[in-house]
Amino acid sequence: MTSDTTTSAGRTDEESRLAAFYSDLASVDLYPLWTITRDLLPPTPRPRAVPWLWNAQVLGELAERALALVPVERGGERRVLSLGNPGLGGLPYAAGTLWGAIQCLGRGETAPAHRHTPGAIRFILSGDGVATTVDGDVCDMHPGDLVLTPSWNWHDHSSTSDGPMLWFDGLDLPMIEALDAVFFEPYPDFRQPDVTPHNRSETLAGPGPRFVSGAVRDVVAVDHSPLLVYRWQDTDRELSRLAAESGEPLVSLEFVSPATGASVLPTMNCAMHRLVPGARTLPVRRTGNAVYVVHRGAGSSVIEGRRFDWSQGDMFVVPSWAAAEHNSGPGADLFSIGDSPVLRALGIYRELALDTPQQVTGVFTPATLDDSVTP
Repeated sequence: MTSDTTTSAGRTDEESRLAAFYSDLASVDLYPLWTITRDLLPPTPRPRAVPWLWNAQVLGELAERALALVPVERGGERRVLSLGNPGLGGLPYAAGTLWGAIQCLGRGETAPAHRHTPGAIRFILSGDGVATTVDGDVCDMHPGDLVLTPSWNWHDHSSTSDGPMLWFDGLDLPMIEALDAVFFEPYPDFRQPDVTPHNRSETLAGPGPRFVSGAVRDVVAVDHSPLLVYRWQDTDRELSRLAAESGEPLVSLEFVSPATGASVLPTMNCAMHRLVPGARTLPVRRTGNAVYVVHRGAGSSVIEGRRFDWSQGDMFVVPSWAAAEHNSGPGADLFSIGDSPVLRALGIYRELALDTPQQVTGVFTPATLDDSVTP
């Protein structure tokens, strides 16, 4: 019988033997590369995360309800609303490598002390009178400040305020989970001691620079920054200087370790971007994911052809290799986190600047709360 003889099932002998071969491979957990090469090795990155935006008004209203309904105590540990990207199939991640969330702490509350291998940052949105204690250093928090809680550092959050505080949480949790390296440990007591003076890292970190213009390019470090708090007034001053000198529509600062000049955490970069009034940038593609928080102002971004209109407090994600451009009539300040330190350390970071604006193929409309279901 020849290889093209047709069986009663309509298959040739060769097709039947090939089907049996593939079935036998699957039965012993083997995969033929020749059938999946295009999925494993696409010509450009194909992140599962999609461009998305979370509306500040919705976030704020739901945070208020969480404050009223959900206590913070040992067991729950944190009152956090995590950003879930619709492209990730229900995972509570903003992008494939990054966690983004809004955390809220009420009057006089303490979120108990713990530590974990994922590194974290806090960017303060609103409120006052709250401090994060990081390995014994009590770091006071104010709107616009960046506070680091590096990997395996004890940390808790305590309020002496009469009102709530909201901040953005950024973590490398999805990345550390993918590496099967997540560890977590509660502190022996509910909170760390309130040691004085506060904000010791600001004195002990040394005189090195706190920012670089643009982004870190060549410096890689395995240690986190010894400076745990980057104050908004310093960031604002430096952005104003850069904007006045450059004449560009957008200026960017990356927060860096004063000891090494590297990104503040070995796995995450943190940056602030200022769009001057009337600014419009050309699109850029970058490997690595980024999550943005609108600190001040309003404007829009076109991400892979889709326009996202944003204003103060909104949060949005730019997935890896998605073309992104930004514009603002009144001007705006955007905070961002990204995973570029890891890509740079591995030698796989890339950028591609495009010459012309993208064609807008759609406009994103953020979800709103249905009044009929709001208690």
